Amino acid sequence: MIEQDDFDIHTRLHTIVRGEDEAAMVESVGLALVKLPDVLNRLKPDIMIVHGDRFDALALATSAALMNIRILHIEGGEVSGTIDDSIRHAITKLAHYHVCCTRSAEQHLIAMCEDHDRILLAGCPSYDKLLSAKNKDYMSIIHMWLGSKEMVRVMRKKGIEHHPNFRAVKHVPFDQFIQLVAHAGCMIGNSSCGVREVGAFGTPVINLGTRQTGRETGENVLHVRDADTQDKILHALQLQFGKQYPCSKIYGDGNAVPRILKFLKSIDLKEPLQKKFCFPPVKDNISQDIDHILETQSALAVDLGGTNLRVAIVSMKGEIVKKYTQLNPKTYEDRLELILKMCVEAASEAVNVNCRILGVGISTGGRVNPREGIVLHSTKLIQEWSSVDLKTPISDTLHLPVWVDNDGNCAALAERKFGHGKGIENFVTLITGTGIGGGIVHQHELIHGSSFCAAELGHIVVSLDGPECLCGSQGCIEAYASGIALQREAKKLHDEDLLLVEGMSMKKEEVVSAAHLIQAAKLGNTKADGILRTAGTALGLGVVNILHTMNPSLVILSGVLASHYVNAVKDVINRQALSSVKTVDVVVSNLADPALLGAASLVLDYTTRRIY
Repeated sequence: MIEQDDFDIHTRLHTIVRGEDEAAMVESVGLALVKLPDVLNRLKPDIMIVHGDRFDALALATSAALMNIRILHIEGGEVSGTIDDSIRHAITKLAHYHVCCTRSAEQHLIAMCEDHDRILLAGCPSYDKLLSAKNKDYMSIIHMWLGSKEMVRVMRKKGIEHHPNFRAVKHVPFDQFIQLVAHAGCMIGNSSCGVREVGAFGTPVINLGTRQTGRETGENVLHVRDADTQDKILHALQLQFGKQYPCSKIYGDGNAVPRILKFLKSIDLKEPLQKKFCFPPVKDNISQDIDHILETQSALAVDLGGTNLRVAIVSMKGEIVKKYTQLNPKTYEDRLELILKMCVEAASEAVNVNCRILGVGISTGGRVNPREGIVLHSTKLIQEWSSVDLKTPISDTLHLPVWVDNDGNCAALAERKFGHGKGIENFVTLITGTGIGGGIVHQHELIHGSSFCAAELGHIVVSLDGPECLCGSQGCIEAYASGIALQREAKKLHDEDLLLVEGMSMKKEEVVSAAHLIQAAKLGNTKADGILRTAGTALGLGVVNILHTMNPSLVILSGVLASHYVNAVKDVINRQALSSVKTVDVVVSNLADPALLGAASLVLDYTTRRIY
């Protein structure tokens, strides 16, 4: 492969001792140490580039360090769980400069007292080729043979090599190999390729054993730690084979090589060679604590509301670390531009607050296809927002996986992860705000429906001749109990001079709102109180219908109007529901910001490592 790239080869060095045991590996390192000084004396390199964690790389780094040659180590700081770790970290201590692939690897290098100014977070060089692989003629490559020497031996013993579905060879060229990986139904083994490079294609992976324990992985990797029984592997294959996962860019965004070249050019060869170590006070420097790094795994949460556009950094524990708010633009182009701008700003700031962003979750009104990340059509509150692909532009800009879902579903996910729904098998969340929405969790899973229209709870009809709803129907819960409905009724009272009572006042330019209706009811306005009672009854009837349909064990009322409706809903359940469902718990959400927490849950639930 080096010859094919037309390099001028100065010296050919043979150091590998035949044999596949530990002794042969030690002898190979010793042989390399004997031969390398002569080669390096003749070459006199300015900088020695050492890659990875192989034992022959350790021999090269040792020789260069002892001969006062600058060393740049690529892919240090990672954790895999075998002797590779010891070799990799030994090379790190010998190297003067470091190029790492992930944010965690960078933090590990800093924790190992390496000089931060000599560390470049570039991504994995192989991703430059992986993410630009466009070969469509992959079927001819698939027909070629796969495997290793040991695999060939095992297959011959079992007679498997005669089976038409099995092929084996010692080596596959990289360009062909990545096409095989990209189009495979599943990859199985213990190679670092499975947990690193394969994520670029979203191909499902079954990682066997403990060799790659500690590696960061995308959601496409299923770990079978104890693979001592055939049934476990078969079961894992049944779970994984043929699936397609989102592209994971944990290890790179396709621009590593230009960054590395720029970094190399910045090295001052006149600077003293003496390696520097940074020894911060252990008690004060949290970056040395791996538990802290894991705790600050975070999501970028986006809440697309009718009025405001909000972006937040949310930690694994549900803490909103930082939040950004802007008015939601009216046009599609301006809205998308602002989303990208705010997400980029938040992602950049995440580094300063020691948060590693795992992905982006978006909560939006309307009907959403969460599989494709497309808003199929939105509510009237969010104009020009139909057939919008949110996943692609945001993923391409931030190089992160992106999830999108309806705001009601997100509220349910927030309750499942952080709120009253934690550990509850079947529950329903109702959002009482500007509109009425919700989400249904059945057997711990969110229900989307065959056309992604499940849990449109605000459009349950509770009266055949009720007020007109924004959806075009009549008598929906939303037409009675939403903030828009209450505002409409408040305006009617105000126009008839029947809203304000003693203790209330309004400025001329002030817009009548649902809050004025609630205030009037509290101060003794019987008409306002009657409107709220009707709204609460309508919501309660809708909940009774949900109880008779889904039979959940818990109903969670969320949103700004929840506390005003909870008693009315309980009263209607006691009067109207079947006795078998009257025992249901009805509670008010205690989450401060369910929309953002739900958007974050989309990320935090699916990007953390899965272990089988």
